[in-house]
Order: sequence, then C-alpha cells, then structure tokens
Amino acid sequence: QVQLVESGGGLVQPGGSLRLSCVASGFTFRRYGMVWYRQAPTKERELVAVISSGGGSTSYADVVKGRFTISRDNAKNTVYLQMNSLKPEDTAVYYCNRDSPPGPWGQGTQVTVSS
Repeated sequence: QVQLVESGGGLVQPGGSLRLSCVASGFTFRRYGMVWYRQAPTKERELVAVISSGGGSTSYADVVKGRFTISRDNAKNTVYLQMNSLKPEDTAVYYCNRDSPPGPWGQGTQVTVSS
C-alpha cells in the first residue's frame, strides 16, 4: 500500500534553512506528481509546492515562492523540499503526498522557526 515517510524537520532560527525529504513506497513513484503540504496549529492544511512526475514542472504557494524549492529523485523514490530564509510563520508540520489521487497521510515532520 502507499506509504509516505517524511523527515528532516527541526528547530531553526529565522533566516535559516532546512531540507525535508519524503520517501515513497507502494506505488510507481515516477508516474505521479508529488506535493508538499503544511499544517500550522489551529489552521487548515495548505499546499506548499508541487512537482510533476518527471520533475520538469514545479509550482509554489505565493508565501514560499523564491524561498522554497521542490525537487525529486525518481531513482530513490524521494521528493525533497529545500527551505531557505525561513520565517516564524513557516512553523508547521510538513507532509508530502501523491498529487492525484492522494494516498494516506504520513506522520509529517515538524518544522519550528524560532529564535
């Protein structure tokens, strides 16, 4: 079955960087677009970034555009999210998922941006 395992979160100061990873299994990874989402306390889950199946097309939420970069390695069944110039408002649990149809949610990885 579809399984998604996120990692790479942590505590970072404002202006810092983190690289998140998501290892996928249970489906043919290279055939699907992948999406990073995040959910902050008391807020709805929101889309952060999308990458096409081959990696040639990406899109971002306006609030992260220019700071975050999504990428993937189809040989490793892994999608990444490089996050630079982090802000306190980026604090959230970050999740990845298949674009369409989505699979079951993983446990996510906590990102906390604080001084």
